[in-house]
Amino acid sequence: MISIIIPVHNEYSNLQRLFSVACFLKHEKLLEIIVAVSPDNTDTVQNLDCSRKVKLFHCKNKGRAAQMNEASDIANGNIFVFLHADVVPPSGFIDDILHSLRNGYHAGFFSYKFDKDTWYLRINASFTAKDGFFTGGGDQCLFIKKETFNQLGKFNEEQVLMEDFEFFRRMKKQNVPYTIVKNDLIVSARKYESNSYLRVNLSNLLLVVLFKFGYPGNKLKSLHNKLIRTPYNG
Repeated sequence: MISIIIPVHNEYSNLQRLFSVACFLKHEKLLEIIVAVSPDNTDTVQNLDCSRKVKLFHCKNKGRAAQMNEASDIANGNIFVFLHADVVPPSGFIDDILHSLRNGYHAGFFSYKFDKDTWYLRINASFTAKDGFFTGGGDQCLFIKKETFNQLGKFNEEQVLMEDFEFFRRMKKQNVPYTIVKNDLIVSARKYESNSYLRVNLSNLLLVVLFKFGYPGNKLKSLHNKLIRTPYNG
């Protein structure tokens, strides 16, 4: 059975959009969706109009890693799926996850495309179908066996930015078998709409390189906030 975990901070409108088009909500193998709400969330997330499978969980600590870890502690499924609020899964989402795990993988990710169709965003999205330098980012929606997630020590809560890449690095060190499902998620292009394409790409490249060289998480977060303008409170 599957538990989907969504860390949020002021994401009401994106959650409403997600649950209005989420064709997977009625799947018999989906046990629950846990919306892990940050302690300083200010929007009216309690007014969400959604399925009875959706549970609001108010976290004690802020930050994606901390919120996802707290939610995983109460999750009842034996498969965890970590989904961003502004990412819409494709048709066949749950079945793709189950099929991958039945084929011997312990974890996996999805390819994605953006909700704006431009040639340069298509180039970026094309890399998500391949295993490479940027594999493991949170927009690719990590799914993983609960047992494997716990054995790896969950997310590192000191990694306040790029906790997804840090976790993936540990996956690779432990030789966890994983796959990339080539069935595109739909990812928001809002970061590109508030910044130039070149600015986002160069900033992302710099942040990933610094991360791989061991730059501290809090300094990465501070640098990210200086480089990238965001129209939301995430």
